[in-house]
Amino acid sequence: MSKMIRIIPALAVSLLLAGCGGQTGGDAPSGGETFKIVFSQCNSAEPYRAVQNKIFQTAVQEKYAGIVDFHITDAQQDNMKQIGQIENIILQGVDLLIVAPNEAAPLTNVVRQAHEAGIKVICLERDLAAPVYDLFVGADNVEIGEMAGQYVKEYLESKGIENPVVVEMKGLLGTKPQEERHDGARKYIDTVPGVKVIEDVASWLQSEAKKRMETLIQANPKIDAVYAHNDPMAVGCYLAAREAGREGEMIFVGVDGLGGQAGGIKKVMDGVLQCTFVYPPCAAEAIDYAVAMLKGEDVPERVILKPTKITKENAEEWYAKATVE
Repeated sequence: MSKMIRIIPALAVSLLLAGCGGQTGGDAPSGGETFKIVFSQCNSAEPYRAVQNKIFQTAVQEKYAGIVDFHITDAQQDNMKQIGQIENIILQGVDLLIVAPNEAAPLTNVVRQAHEAGIKVICLERDLAAPVYDLFVGADNVEIGEMAGQYVKEYLESKGIENPVVVEMKGLLGTKPQEERHDGARKYIDTVPGVKVIEDVASWLQSEAKKRMETLIQANPKIDAVYAHNDPMAVGCYLAAREAGREGEMIFVGVDGLGGQAGGIKKVMDGVLQCTFVYPPCAAEAIDYAVAMLKGEDVPERVILKPTKITKENAEEWYAKATVE
């Protein structure tokens, strides 16, 4: 395999399939057989992951009909369930496994077992504790965190807010996106003079973020900005602040930038979120590289997609071209 990293600008969080991925469609396997590919999804209930599923399914239908036999398993944010599902996938003898690990450390060993069993493996946008796969397709969560942190820093300093208070609503502890979005953002936020950062955890869920934010609002008479590790949590924080009559006191910044009425791009257009950052679903690219790999073509070892900042200025443009759940 060619040892290189390919960095690709993100076209949208979920662009129409015609605009995503490489041009790797083509002949079916010899002998009339199909490639058996299973996607081990960590939690289909999250809007971002529902979009991933849709992109995969649409790509298989429109580009790889008769070439790929594709299935999705849903671990429902449960490490042990995902491990068991992958163990079953290994027994099925599939050709390729695409995995979005719920958490890095617990899933590494079972993915290694799949790889050692001769199954080709693509790790999707949540890295593992060791590179026990053929290809990683994702975006740079540290960069997204840095972009979000810089945005919050510039906002606070432009307003001349003294001793600002920032809420950081974190995702699921133990996942690479949570760690990297935290590390990247704090490089900037922590440099704001007098800043106080209040951390909480809502496991990527809007309902949980709303409950956590209700408590934080009661305990903190001053909050100037909220940085949430995904858009649903940012919206949950906004809803809690609105119910308390305090949403005008602070800005809300998220990550994901999905399309549709419930997505982060529309929330920016509506003034709920001040800003969000497109985290590409990576699914269109992953299925293209999966087929290329199974056809014996050379692929990179890492494909890193570029994030995009969404504000009022460009939200309408991105909303018009984003695929929805």
